[in-house]
Formats: sequence, C-alpha cells, structure tokens
Amino acid sequence: MKIYKFGGASVKDAEGIKNVVRVLRNEGFKNTLIVISAMGKMTNAFEKIVSSCHLKTDDLQQNIQFVRDYHLTIMADLFENKSNLIFNEVEALFEELNKFLATNKSTDYNFIYDQIVGVGELLSTKIVSAYLNEIGIENQWVDVRNYLKTDDNYRDSYVNWKETNKNISKLSPNKLFITQGFLGADAQGNTTTLGREGSDYSAAIFAYCLNAKSLTIWKDVDGVLNADPRYFENALLLRQISYSEAIEMAFYGASVIHPKTLKPLENKNIPLYVRSFYNLDLSGTTVGKGVDLIPEVPCFILKENQVLVSISALDFSFMVEYNLSDIFKILHDNKLKVNLIQNSAISFSVCIEDKFNNFQHFLAAMKSKYKVSFTENVSLYTIRHATEKAIEEIEQKGEVLLKQATKGTVQIIMK
Repeated sequence: MKIYKFGGASVKDAEGIKNVVRVLRNEGFKNTLIVISAMGKMTNAFEKIVSSCHLKTDDLQQNIQFVRDYHLTIMADLFENKSNLIFNEVEALFEELNKFLATNKSTDYNFIYDQIVGVGELLSTKIVSAYLNEIGIENQWVDVRNYLKTDDNYRDSYVNWKETNKNISKLSPNKLFITQGFLGADAQGNTTTLGREGSDYSAAIFAYCLNAKSLTIWKDVDGVLNADPRYFENALLLRQISYSEAIEMAFYGASVIHPKTLKPLENKNIPLYVRSFYNLDLSGTTVGKGVDLIPEVPCFILKENQVLVSISALDFSFMVEYNLSDIFKILHDNKLKVNLIQNSAISFSVCIEDKFNNFQHFLAAMKSKYKVSFTENVSLYTIRHATEKAIEEIEQKGEVLLKQATKGTVQIIMK
C-alpha cells in the first residue's frame, strides 16, 4: 500500500479539497490509505473551545458556532444536495461534542483537550471521504481510534505498538481508506492525541504496520528546505536526506517533518517523499537510505519562545550527578521539553520549551533547592553542517547568550 498524508493547509477550504482530488487522480489511489489533519487552523479554533470549557467563560457557544460555520461553509461549496448524509453526520459530531461539554466532570485540562480537539480530524475526514464518494472515488472512512491504541498520557500519548500493529494489519490492502491523523484511543476508549502536528507520525505508524511501499507527505512547499523561508532568505530545496540526517533535523526542531515520524520508516526501509500539492511536476524531497544530504549545504532550524534557565547550588558547591538527576526529574514532572543543555562545575544551563504552561510550577519547585535565573522569549538557532559564514550570519541577528558546538552542529541562543 501507499500512504498519503494531507495536512490542514491542503484541506483548508473547498478548493483545497478539490485539489486533493487532482493529486489523487494524477498520482493514483489504488491500494492507498490517506491520513488527513483538521482543516486549516481548526486545531487552534478547537483549542479556544477547550479554553472556554476549562475556564468556564461566556464565549463557549460562540467558539463552537465559529467552528460549525467554518465546516458548513466548506460543505455548502462541495455538496449541491443538502440532504446528503454528510450533513447529518457532521451535526451528529457537534451533538457528541455538546454532550461531552454538558456531562464532563473531569478537571484534567489535558484529558479535556484531547476529547475536544480531536473532533477537528473527525470532521475533516468525514467531509473529504463523503466528497470523494460523491464524485465517484469510492473509499472507506476509518475511525483511527479503533486501530491506533495508546496509553493515557493525554496530549502526548505513547503508542501501544503491539495492539496497534495487530489492529492495523487487518486492513485490506485493496481499498482506498480515509482516516485521521493525530488521534488514538486509550484502553478505556477515550480519545488521545500524539502531540501537536502528530499527523505525520500517524501516517508513519500506518506505513510501518502495513509494510507500505512508501509514505508521501503533501505540503504547501516544494519539499524539505534547508531553512524556513518565513525566517531565512534564499532557502534551498534538499533533494535527498538520509534517515539519520532527517532524524537529527527533526530532533533539533525542523518543522517540516514531525520528530517521531522517521524511526518507524527507517526500521522497515520505507521511503518518505515530501512533495508539493500545488506543483505535481516537482519530485520534492526523498528521505531514505543513502547520502546524508543533497545538496550538502548548511541547514538552519529556529525555535522561538524558549526559556534559558541557569541553575546553581545554593551553597555554591559543585553541580554533580545527584543535582542533575534531581533537575531532570523536576523538568520531566512538569513536561518541559529540553532543547539544549550546558554545564560547568558550579552551574547548569538548560534551554526549555514550555508547551504545557508549567514553567512557573517548575520554577517554584527549583527555587526551594537551587539558585535560579532565567531569560524568557529567547530564540534557539541550530545549524547543521555549519560553516563559519553560516555561524556569522546567525550571530548578526542579536545578542548571543549561549553558544555550543558539536561535530557538524552549532547551537546559538539569541536574545
């Protein structure tokens, strides 16, 4: 089978969905499974619903209506027959959402988040599946939660590979399937999510379990570039990247490929293609075995909104293994992502990402044991295959707070 993944940008409106049809007709869709994200910026819109629910603000129904109107507008452009079953199916999803909001007793933000935000993927896949069937591209809609099983670490769940592999391997290879990215379900049947932008990972899981021929991620860019064109001028297309190089780039924060996507593909030598859904004549980027990088040029990765923390012992003693173990436990307990570490005899510096808004709690726990200083809203630049010219180019962007170099990679924290 072939696995295709379409992100939110590719299905953000009716024209985008019609373009998906153009891609399928050009590339073929026999023996294919398609993973689709929530439409456009709908994950952000659902996050507003989560916030309204959690904080009990007055704009809850307004936020739900915004999401509902967004999808109904797209459906009105796609379906001439307003009695099409898809309208009933979409209304049923909103009824389920309202039922959850009315009956939920949990105060766990992460649990609430997953039950609400996951509706975005269910809506997008229902609509795309119905439209394909409407125009004669027969397909089967699949609820990924019946196949992809995880633990209950809501918002960043771990895959139960044994159960997931057993479930997915039962899918017939002779059909076109449409399913959701980003989502799974725990042992109790509650919806879970694989982390923000986790749809690429979902596609890789299906590719692994189905021993797929390939995985293609369709993007609004020509492929994987050596830098994000929003922040760097003259970004270049990388025609080929090895698995190991792509894993390194994703680990450091390259946004085109989700960090967890690559290992399942490498384990079964399944090639990954990153291609433009606008320009089908371009071959894009191939990730697989072979040369690390073609062309071999410096690659720039930017992570914004970081926090640089400097930690030392209250009695000015050395920072030894016990201290480091204690610090990392507190970081882990607060779900803070570590993107860089540097230590000396008496201090330990760490650059962290606070995606769960737990930094203040972390700070309170740390200050009872250590002397702590921090700088918020710093930027972390990582340069793979760094050259002196590339390093100079970054250092001109602001004040260098910390710089660290290993073989082939330089990281610079800037204010």
